[in-house]
Amino acid sequence: MSKAKDEIRDEYRREDLGKGVRGKYFERVAKGTNLVLLDDKVAKVFPTGKAVNEALLGLLALTEQTARITGRAKRTDRKRVTV
Repeated sequence: MSKAKDEIRDEYRREDLGKGVRGKYFERVAKGTNLVLLDDKVAKVFPTGKAVNEALLGLLALTEQTARITGRAKRTDRKRVTV
């Protein structure tokens, strides 16, 4: 195998490709991209991005439900008993 050239192939002409614009889609990609690296064990259990999202959304829903159930009770005024 030979190293790849940093030149375009002979059958292409640069003028056919048009003028390139650096960073043309950068803002669009930056807005819509959230990349997260998963641990190998997690990636085996959740093979697709959809599976990861469903699991995380389920976890968020569960925490919202349990936060309402286990919310801190307000402290009531206790009367002191004198002995």
